[in-house]
Amino acid sequence: MKAFYIVAGLGIVFLMVQSYKLLSNTLKTENQKYRLILKEDGFEIRFYPSATFAKINSPGTNYKSVASSGFNKLAGYIFGGNDQGKSIAMTAPVRMEMSDKGSTMSFVMPEKYQASDLPKPKDASVQIVKSSPQYVAVIRFGGYADDEKIKEKRDILLKLIHNKGIKVVGEYTFLGYNAPFQFWGRTNEVAIPIEWKE
Repeated sequence: MKAFYIVAGLGIVFLMVQSYKLLSNTLKTENQKYRLILKEDGFEIRFYPSATFAKINSPGTNYKSVASSGFNKLAGYIFGGNDQGKSIAMTAPVRMEMSDKGSTMSFVMPEKYQASDLPKPKDASVQIVKSSPQYVAVIRFGGYADDEKIKEKRDILLKLIHNKGIKVVGEYTFLGYNAPFQFWGRTNEVAIPIEWKE
C-alpha cells in the first residue's frame, strides 16, 4: 500500500512539472498579432494585419484529412527542411482554411521575418505567402478539436453574425493553439472573414 502512495505521489509531481513546462512554453510562443475590434456575446470581431505564412495546399476537405500530413510538412520546413538548414521558431495558431474544394494549412512566421528573409523550403509543396489584411468574426472553444466540433462552432458563429446583419466574405478557418500532447487548457477558434467598416 505504501508503494502505491509513493507511485501516486511521484505521478502527481510528474504531472505538475509537465503542466509547468507546458504553461511556460505556451507563454513563450509568439502568437499572430491582431487588434480586437468588438467583443460580442459569444464571439468577437478582430482585425488581422498582413502577415507572412508558410502554407501548403491539400485536396482534403476536412480537419481529419489535412491535420497530420499538413502539419508534418510545415514542421519539416521550420525545423530545418530548407535550403539553409535553419530552424524557425514555432508560433501560434496553426491555421487551417477548409472548403468543399480543398484546404490549406499555414504556420504564421515570426514577426521579425519578411518573406525575403526566409529560407527556401526543400519541399516544393510548402509556399511562402503574404496574407491580405482582414476582419474576422471569431468563436473560441476548448478541448481537442475534431470535424464535428469545428463544424458545430462554425454553424453557431454563422448564426450569431447573421443575426447581427454582418456579411460573410470568405471560407471559415480553424485556429489551433496547442501542441497535441497538451491535455488540458487547450484553446481552439473558428474564424470567418467578414465585411467590416470602422
